[in-house]
Amino acid sequence: MKNTFPGFSPEGIAFLRNLKKHNDREWFTPRKAVFEETVKKPMIELVGAIHREMLRFAPDYVGEPAKCVYRIYRDTRFSKDKTPYKTYASALFLRNGFDKYSGCAGYYFAISPENIEVAGGVYTPDRDVLQAVRQHVADNHKDFRKTFETAKVKKLFGELSGESLTRIPKGFAADHPAAELLRRKHYLLDAHIDATLATTPKLLAEIVTRIEAMTPFIEFLNGPLLKRHAKERQKKQFLA
Repeated sequence: MKNTFPGFSPEGIAFLRNLKKHNDREWFTPRKAVFEETVKKPMIELVGAIHREMLRFAPDYVGEPAKCVYRIYRDTRFSKDKTPYKTYASALFLRNGFDKYSGCAGYYFAISPENIEVAGGVYTPDRDVLQAVRQHVADNHKDFRKTFETAKVKKLFGELSGESLTRIPKGFAADHPAAELLRRKHYLLDAHIDATLATTPKLLAEIVTRIEAMTPFIEFLNGPLLKRHAKERQKKQFLA
């Protein structure tokens, strides 16, 4: 891989570790410039490096790196935990033309002093999106299994992640051959990598390898959502 990223500096990882101990505005505000230089800036650079690799296998998910990186600020409106800052850096790659409210499948990764997570799929979708995905799975379950039951995907991610219903949802036969897949509330692949790699040049390859491996999985899940999205856009254009 000629495309390189040197890894986060020890100072950046130390900042996140200290933020976990001092998660308040009094500590963060005078150190915001340190965060920008040692965490946010290299995070954007890492996303850019990942995108250059994704041009080979997932060009429709390549966008502006800075817009893919999540803000450090937590949304505390509906949470009992009122600490204002995330103690990790994270990014989300969605298919071009979609936003985070559209419910499409995407790629996600996060870096913290304790863990490196690489994940992808459909997480907490609204009812209509989940129904569309379930129907697609029901109609094409053999093809779907091929996207995550390969030896490589199992080695990198293990089994599918996420919660499942106790019973098959309405509209699907109880004896459907993909019943265990149709009960799922989420469709996710999730991997955790040794956190010590965050400060090494190996980080880029570890993330890209997993993103590339899950691409058929992501593309399958987005199949019905692309059609749904296109119909919604046509409707909006007609009404306009």
